[in-house]
Amino acid sequence: MYDYMRYFFNSVFVTVVATMLTLLINSMAAFAFAKYNFRGRDGLFVLTLAMIMIPLQVILIPMYLVVSSLGLVNTYWGMIIPAAATPTGVFVIRQYMLTIPDELIESARIDGAGEFRIYARIMLPLARPALAVIAIFSILWRWNDFLWPLLIAQTERLYTLPVALALLNGQLVVPYNVVLAMSVMSIIPVLFMFVFMQRQIIQGIAHTGLK
Repeated sequence: MYDYMRYFFNSVFVTVVATMLTLLINSMAAFAFAKYNFRGRDGLFVLTLAMIMIPLQVILIPMYLVVSSLGLVNTYWGMIIPAAATPTGVFVIRQYMLTIPDELIESARIDGAGEFRIYARIMLPLARPALAVIAIFSILWRWNDFLWPLLIAQTERLYTLPVALALLNGQLVVPYNVVLAMSVMSIIPVLFMFVFMQRQIIQGIAHTGLK
C-alpha cells in the first residue's frame, strides 16, 4: 500500500519549515552585512558569495558525514537544517537592506529599541519584497529536491514526493495510478507559485537590483 498522502505531508512539512528557517537565517546574516561595520565584514561577504560557485556534489559527502555524526540521518531535521543558509539568499536580502536608510535605525536606537527589535519590527517589514523572492525560490527548490532527501530518508515514512516517485518508477511493476496521482500532487504547488505569484517574483527581483 502506497501512502502517497504521507509523502505529500513530508514534502509540505520539509518545504515549509525549511523555507521559514532559510528566511530567518538569511535575513539575520543580511542585516549584519548591510547595517553593521565590523572587522572582516567585506571578506566574510566575499567568502559567502564564493560559496555560490561550489556545487552540491562537492560537499555532499562531508555534509552527510556531519549530519550522520549529529545523529540526524533518517530525520526531518537532517533534510531541513544543512541547506538552511543559502549564499544567494543572503546576497539578495542584503542588497535590498542596503537601500533602507540608516536614519531609521538610528532613530529607533535613540528611542530605546534593541537590535533584535530593530531587525524584527523595522528591517523585516521593509524587506518584504526580497523576502518574498527568497521564499518563492526556496519553496520551489525544496519541493523539487531529490538528491539530499534520497540520502537522508532511509525509511519509507520519511520519503518526499520526488523520492517516492523515483523509487516507484524503478520497480518491476510500476503502479501507474499511484505515480500519476503523486505527479499531479507534486505539480500543483509549482503551478500555484508561477500562476499566482508572478507579480511578487518580478517586483522582488526588480527591487533587489538583480539582472
